[in-house]
Amino acid sequence: MYLHGLQGQIPPFTTDATALGASARAHLDAGAFGYVAGAAGSGATHRANREAFDRRRLVPRMLTDATHRDLRTRVLGSTLPAPVLLAPIGVQSIVHPDGEPATARAAASLGVPTILSTASSHTLEQVAEAAGDGPRWFQLYWPNDDEVCASILARARRAGYSTLVVTLDTWTLAWRPQDLDQAYLPFIRGIGTAIPFSDPAFRAGLARSPEEDLQAAVLRWVATFTGTDRSWDRLPFLRRHWDGPIVLKGIQHPGDALRAAEAGMDGIVVSNHGGRQVDGAVASLDALPRVVEALDRAGSRMEVLFDSGVRTGSDVLKALALGARAVLLGRPYAYGLAHAGEAGVRHVLRSLLADLDLTLGLTGHRSPAELGPDDLWEHP
Repeated sequence: MYLHGLQGQIPPFTTDATALGASARAHLDAGAFGYVAGAAGSGATHRANREAFDRRRLVPRMLTDATHRDLRTRVLGSTLPAPVLLAPIGVQSIVHPDGEPATARAAASLGVPTILSTASSHTLEQVAEAAGDGPRWFQLYWPNDDEVCASILARARRAGYSTLVVTLDTWTLAWRPQDLDQAYLPFIRGIGTAIPFSDPAFRAGLARSPEEDLQAAVLRWVATFTGTDRSWDRLPFLRRHWDGPIVLKGIQHPGDALRAAEAGMDGIVVSNHGGRQVDGAVASLDALPRVVEALDRAGSRMEVLFDSGVRTGSDVLKALALGARAVLLGRPYAYGLAHAGEAGVRHVLRSLLADLDLTLGLTGHRSPAELGPDDLWEHP
């Protein structure tokens, strides 16, 4: 970047991940920006996520021979170029017309897994084609209709999605003032519904196709994807219909982490949905060490991933030091998509990876595996 500056070239937009939201706002209409940036209730959980990172400080060590670093990390049996995945974010077409395929292409170009949301603006097959040979996971909003669920999972496996991420914390939408004040919900406009609307089991329940009767299809979508909380005894259904790793997303309580391990799940994501679901909830980073400690005491080998509030390379290191194997990056890449589509996502992701590599070395570490709780100080 500095060398390009000699020719008068500067980055296409900011490299400061904490400033991306403000700069992306100019590229989005009010409804789309509110949907991406908004949070539940007063926004207390969203703020708590960032405050939890700020309370913890990295303690650099010197003379550790950290000239050369290796960011590669094993996650669920696969080697990733860095301990970073792209979190599932739905309805990306409200952010940029190219939406999820653009994100998938950018992630694939760097070997970083993208996790496709059930609420995608494009079909899972279209996104798989865009990703090419790139690693891809599939996130499930669990349908109330078992036939629809089984059909979507089968399609995802055929399309090469390796890991299933089941979001548990969004079986109904929270009170989100930014969206409510503008009466803005993409799904009831038929946006973010491409996967179910293209699914044969879903379409079989319609008198006419979504192309012929959008309103009827939307009403069936509402009945199929909202309003029903599950119980732990339903997890075997997923195992019967998915032969790869299964990760439960939305875990905050150590007891839930232990139940996931007892149920034979392969991993969890400690997450509060970026503060979008429960106002006044515990910050994910505060929940993380308690979850990890409980699993360690139980002798569980289940992998722990993390999201909610990650913005910078130092954020990634803090989560890893507290026991996460890898982190999911969310809003920042959506803001990059808003700026410049595929190139914007790539710019944000490359910036984060460079920041992560430099900060890893400058704190005296050569690989993510070297990090631990002793690398942090916590301020009250």
